Amino acid sequence: MSTRPVAAVGPAPVPAAADPGRRWWPWFKRGLALVFLALVLVLLVRQARGIAWAEVWQGLRALPLPVLCAAGGLALASHLLYACFDLLGRHYARHNLATPTVMAITFVSYAFNLSMGSLVGGVGFRYRLYAQFGLGTARTTRIVTMSMLTNWIGYLLLAGLMFMLFPPALPEHWEVDAATLPIAGAVMLALPVAYLLWCAVSKRRSWTLRGHHIDLPTLRLALLQMVMSCANWLIMAAVVYVLLQQRIEFPLVLGTLLAGAVAGVLAHVPAGLGVLEAVFVALLSDYAPAPTLVAAVLAYRALYYLLPLIIAVGVYVLLEARAKRLPARTHSSH
Repeated sequence: MSTRPVAAVGPAPVPAAADPGRRWWPWFKRGLALVFLALVLVLLVRQARGIAWAEVWQGLRALPLPVLCAAGGLALASHLLYACFDLLGRHYARHNLATPTVMAITFVSYAFNLSMGSLVGGVGFRYRLYAQFGLGTARTTRIVTMSMLTNWIGYLLLAGLMFMLFPPALPEHWEVDAATLPIAGAVMLALPVAYLLWCAVSKRRSWTLRGHHIDLPTLRLALLQMVMSCANWLIMAAVVYVLLQQRIEFPLVLGTLLAGAVAGVLAHVPAGLGVLEAVFVALLSDYAPAPTLVAAVLAYRALYYLLPLIIAVGVYVLLEARAKRLPARTHSSH
């Protein structure tokens, strides 16, 4: 008589319960995305309300078309150059996102940074978009750090040279002694020089600070940072120089733009609204009438701030849509 195996009798196996985090996490992510988009929309509306559109339009109409085209071409060159800053960050952070994607993310971040401040643009948009394309927080932090360092290392070099060699004539009501400008310039100049020397001769090349791994850039990378940043600031000044129709010497325009940039940062005003105009009128009123200066700066805002911001909104929407079509990916934290 044959025997057959008898199946064990007992309760059917219960499927493992899904991780509660897996159920609410996708909704949480969608909620964060909606909050971020709502914040961007609110900031855009507030920015639009704070702009004197009639004055901008009047300033643009006062300028010849060839001047506007030349200034627009320089503004485009500056934004394209800045969009390459995060390519240095790609090398530093060792990720493999495609060059067009990196440049698009950098362009969007820079355009929003100019108009809404570094916390929203330079930091917020980078973390948002790089996360959408699979980069973790640690890598994005390295990219943001490299980009900001690149931008300001060139600023310090140029500002140091300008304040030492071509110190601007400060208005009497400014509580700054003109004799201190060359000293401040020397200090500014010393910082990028020390950075280059550190990158060149330091034997220790990496540190860990509060859980973050920091690598010292090579001298070649540091020099590339310096060249790209200086070129970008020079092109920015060239935009204003062209809009002033070359009525004021370029070193004066450059020094005033550099002073206006740091004044806008210290004033904590998005896009330095009103600050940049005030600095140009205060420092250059002996060289050109105030209406001419204000018209040039308003045209500069339109070409360098507002038009790129409008384009960046569209690019941002395209990047978000493209990121959603990507296959599931593992987010790296390094």
